Amino acid sequence: MAADPQHSPRRRLSTQERREQLLTVGARLFAQNPYDDVWIEQVAEIAGVSRGLLYHYFPTKRDFFAAVVQRESDRMLRLTTAEPGLPVREQLGTGLDAFLGYVEGHAQGFRAFHRAKEAGDPTVRAVYGEGLAAQERQILAALTADPETAPLTAEPAALKLAVRGWLAFMVAVCLEWLDEPELTRAQVRDLCARALLGAILPWPDSGSRSTPLSSTDTLRRAGSPRRSAP
Repeated sequence: MAADPQHSPRRRLSTQERREQLLTVGARLFAQNPYDDVWIEQVAEIAGVSRGLLYHYFPTKRDFFAAVVQRESDRMLRLTTAEPGLPVREQLGTGLDAFLGYVEGHAQGFRAFHRAKEAGDPTVRAVYGEGLAAQERQILAALTADPETAPLTAEPAALKLAVRGWLAFMVAVCLEWLDEPELTRAQVRDLCARALLGAILPWPDSGSRSTPLSSTDTLRRAGSPRRSAP
């Protein structure tokens, strides 16, 4: 007699699968609630596991939220890893497409990651800060590797500040886009791309004495409009 599929035993999750399941539940809860309003008992109940098993994977709520934040940080960095040899403009278009795809597909994780800055726990905030710093380093490395934008690195403090400000801008845009998706992904991508170029390129009449950041050739090459592939 064939087994009734409704009464078939559930497949036992592997250690990694169970960990991912718990982190997914955590991302949803932390995205929707402040850190202090999330309870481990609630996570265990939603995941269908005992509180003891959850504590086996994550000894404290702090460790749990830090793991949620770290997973999202690793995922974002992995999706936007620069490809050696590609011009910054191409990397910017493809990287933003991949990043916005992540934002759409993992909205809860993205929100949870950025909720970490509001957490009072220093460990969670440290993981969040390192995630942002890694994104910043990734962008600066791509700018340095491209001969077209490498001259801009002659003023590292200004470039670092511009990239950091752009990351804050992009996060604000993406969070707003998730709440009110009136623009297409392509429109958001182009908006963010123009904002980065506007942040790192010199103002034509800035009067700066620094040749690299005031180079007319650099401005003409990197600042001329060029449509990204949809």
